[in-house]
Amino acid sequence: MYYFPDQPPYFLLIAGFLAAVTSGSAFAAILKQLVRQWLVDPETPLSALRGVELRLPYLAMVIGVGLFLAAGMQIFGFPAWFAAAIALPLTVLTAGLVWWQLTNVMRQIEQGGLKSLDLDSFV
Repeated sequence: MYYFPDQPPYFLLIAGFLAAVTSGSAFAAILKQLVRQWLVDPETPLSALRGVELRLPYLAMVIGVGLFLAAGMQIFGFPAWFAAAIALPLTVLTAGLVWWQLTNVMRQIEQGGLKSLDLDSFV
């Protein structure tokens, strides 16, 4: 027998998407501003720039993505408990790996400058 939810969580899907997009754009703008600030004053360590002003939009973006993923799974017929059980670890793991990569890139820039990012080697 198929599972059909009585009220699919379309509102949660849209709210999660909008939260992720708006928080992501705020995160990108703050990150650009912090890098510009670091270029003006390279004596400031980039690790000091990873404060609440950068972590808060990132956390909001992660919550929005998790909500979007869980609601999307519920719309496609998965029960709420199963959608949450899949969306939560997937979102937390992905967010942790992205944050780890961001800190590694910031550390690499701090040690060797912007030229240390050899983007041509990825081609």
